[in-house]
Amino acid sequence: MTPLKRLLLDQIARTGPMPLNDYMGACLFHPEHGVYAAADPLGAAGHFTTSPEISQMFGELLGLALGQAWMDQGAPPRIVLAELGPGRGTLMEDALRALSRVPGFLDAAELHLVEASPALRAEQERRLGQATWHESVGDLPEAPLFLVANEFFDALPIRQFQRQGGGWAERVVGAEGDRLALGLTPPAPLAGMEERLEDTAEGDVVELCPSLPAITGEIGRRVAAHGGAALIVDYGDWRSQGDTLQALSRHERADPFEAPGTADLTAHVDFEQIARAASPARHSRLTWQGTFLDRLGIGPRAKQLAAKLEGEALDRHLAALRRLTHPDEMGHLFKVIGLHPPESAPPPGLEP
Repeated sequence: MTPLKRLLLDQIARTGPMPLNDYMGACLFHPEHGVYAAADPLGAAGHFTTSPEISQMFGELLGLALGQAWMDQGAPPRIVLAELGPGRGTLMEDALRALSRVPGFLDAAELHLVEASPALRAEQERRLGQATWHESVGDLPEAPLFLVANEFFDALPIRQFQRQGGGWAERVVGAEGDRLALGLTPPAPLAGMEERLEDTAEGDVVELCPSLPAITGEIGRRVAAHGGAALIVDYGDWRSQGDTLQALSRHERADPFEAPGTADLTAHVDFEQIARAASPARHSRLTWQGTFLDRLGIGPRAKQLAAKLEGEALDRHLAALRRLTHPDEMGHLFKVIGLHPPESAPPPGLEP
């Protein structure tokens, strides 16, 4: 039994079953036993791999998209360049290298990173050098904001509600002996969920992310007030439907409740909620990652890099291109939405 599992079972014995978001929060962010507290969860030795770790092209193209948005908005002389959940810093490292070719951008940009993991902050500092770290988006300076969030929102803890008649029963984590197991609260009406009675049936599950509206609302407020752009890349869909909670341990699917603290927990992102919460900023159309990268020129960039490669290195490069863009891989699984000021066009790659 993991130390965190024992702590959670003790807590449930004292106070009763806990909402799923409290359970996820403990598994991910417990200061001693959470996945993000103890070690680097990324890469071959971790639990999962993200797009920036697959190929340098991903970070380069996202960086250049923000650089073009900066130029389209008149190249303001002082901006905040920010990333939410920067992982190892790989995406930003690649983005900064590409942005060094955009005249004046790096002189205008102050680098700010929102990161909860001490282990990952240390790796980011090693890779990126001078930056300012924050606990939340609300701590960022008030200035034009050019922001990227790749696989950030999927790690935010969720609540799950199961439809029963005209009400909703919350799925909560309780105990059955030494096992953690899901149970249900008595059904009740749920404020803000009335419209979901129209597109769900008995027994359907809907997920809500309690922290998403405040985070996205803060990004949208800043972009609308000061200018800037945000690129949000994640897996999910326009509207939440069904149980999407999953656990990955050493790159393999795992039981989310078997060994808390040893597996990464995520859930699909509800992009409709992001779009709603971002007002008064405008949002782009939701776009497949493959389409977005194609529009930004990943094909020509891949060809340019391939000219310098041969053998196994070339094979890995071409496999990375396919993994990022092909509909059967990450190309359709991951989606992109952009936020921009009401008077400005969507960021490049997200045009109507």
